[in-house]
Amino acid sequence: MTTEHSGHGALARLRAVPGVRAVATYRREWLVKDLVAGVVLTTLLVPQGMAYAELAGLPSITGLYTSILCLLGYAVCGPSRILVLGPDSSLGPMIAATVLPLVAAGGDPDRAVALASMLALMVAVIMILASVAKLGFIADLISKPTMIGYMNGLALTILIGQLPKLLGFSVDADSLIGEFTGLVHEIAEGAVVPAAAAVGIGGIVLILVLQRFLPKVPAVLVMVVLAIAAAAVFDLGERGVGLVGVLPEGFPPFTVPDVRLADLAPLFAGALGIALVSLADTISNASAFAARTGAEVRGNEEMAGIGAANLAAAFFQGFPVSTSGSRTAVAERAGARTQLTGVVGAALIVLMLLLVPGLFRNLPQPALAAVVVTASLSLADVPGAVRLWRQRRTEFLLCASAFVGVALLGVLPGIAIAVALSVLNVFGRAWWPYNTVLGRVPGLEGFHDVRSYPRAGRLPGLVIYRFDAPLFFANAGAFRDEVRRLAAADPKPSWIVVAAEPMTDVDTTAADVLEELDEQLNADGVHLVFAELKDPVRRKIQRYELDRTIDPRHFFPTLESAVTAFRTRTGAEWTVPPDGPGGPGEHAPGGQP
Repeated sequence: MTTEHSGHGALARLRAVPGVRAVATYRREWLVKDLVAGVVLTTLLVPQGMAYAELAGLPSITGLYTSILCLLGYAVCGPSRILVLGPDSSLGPMIAATVLPLVAAGGDPDRAVALASMLALMVAVIMILASVAKLGFIADLISKPTMIGYMNGLALTILIGQLPKLLGFSVDADSLIGEFTGLVHEIAEGAVVPAAAAVGIGGIVLILVLQRFLPKVPAVLVMVVLAIAAAAVFDLGERGVGLVGVLPEGFPPFTVPDVRLADLAPLFAGALGIALVSLADTISNASAFAARTGAEVRGNEEMAGIGAANLAAAFFQGFPVSTSGSRTAVAERAGARTQLTGVVGAALIVLMLLLVPGLFRNLPQPALAAVVVTASLSLADVPGAVRLWRQRRTEFLLCASAFVGVALLGVLPGIAIAVALSVLNVFGRAWWPYNTVLGRVPGLEGFHDVRSYPRAGRLPGLVIYRFDAPLFFANAGAFRDEVRRLAAADPKPSWIVVAAEPMTDVDTTAADVLEELDEQLNADGVHLVFAELKDPVRRKIQRYELDRTIDPRHFFPTLESAVTAFRTRTGAEWTVPPDGPGGPGEHAPGGQP
């Protein structure tokens, strides 16, 4: 019996693996569509994989190794039927910023690959542990305004960094300003290779035109094929244009990344930033494509899928990966139904490496730069920044700060700044929340903000005050000061009713502040009253023993009941404020607003 139950348990665990579940539910009519989509996808995987590897400061072949393994890893462990993972333009500069400072002077490609593979391994471990701990919500650590600023800064960084390669020369600098200065200097010195510039600029124009007017045509593939043809016809290699050359034949062996102990700390710092950006990118893309099909986005499973993809790449000379919106869109348009599309793409790349490793030997380096530059343009969201300027200046400032952080300090400090700004923005809203006084408005039920309705009716001796946040250590002082200000008004109120429905929590620090405040108000003849306090918060207040000072009779279930109790006690009538028509003390008709 125990063996039978054990067998059923193992089978259930096996079926819980997304790849196994996908095979078990696979439909025969999907096969042709997945095969065709896989062929189409490969035409994008190869040039982009090579281009993004070089963007990360690594040999172009590692982009193909990475593409193969991450596609297979996600096919087994990834929950989405449609997402395509792989080398990504947004991660390339982060990988370079982490790895290149650790590479010995002179640049050792083997050491760079080992460091990048260890980086992928760390990203995998972070993702898998976060998945087990169900930390999918951490993708929300970067707000949209700061993400727009970060991505705009990243796009500019990529663009400036790729322009020298696009024009046929190189610049040795470690900052955006240094790269820009070097770029201008080299252009002024006549370092531009005309043939390289023609290939690079022509490639950008061709990709953008095809994407704009013929979106179903594989623009990158067309550009790459024409660039290879141009290299052969015009002998561009002899005209100073760098070529990719023959790729290593075959598949890399299983390799455990070998790095120095001193490298682990800086690699881990980079891995944290890469994991956060990768997760945010994946959740965003998963949500966008799931919305079209009615599928459900499972953040914790996505983290496990990304972790598996990075783990697979890490042991075969790969580097960190993320979801690609462009490659996923290509697969979707080509009719992809399941992750078999990615498996087909991986298999075709393997066949290419085994059978025709020289297929891209005449591919000009400026053409790869053109692929990266067009990808960087897709990262930028200038209209989004302009919209923030028009709609909410404070969030535009967050966006601009993230942009400047990336542009001036680099991509890794930039992502740290973006996260810090997002978190500070959240806390800032809680530290200084919106608060206001409420009154009655003719023809509207309930109580309303007197800033929006200056003619709202008031009750002499009563102030209804709303504080739109949980009450905790950081904002308790602001709450206390505002209540004191209201209590010091002339004429002095006898009740200050706190409209506590937005007050979702009261911590111990705030409880001490409330106790002290209530004692001070009572001594001055003013009573602190609460209405619409949520039951869990009321229980906390009782646990804090605040009812020793705050009269238990001063807790009301609704604002209406609190107001009724005050009017019964005092006989007060609703009045229009002094700045309303009719002058001070005018009674609202019939004693009602």
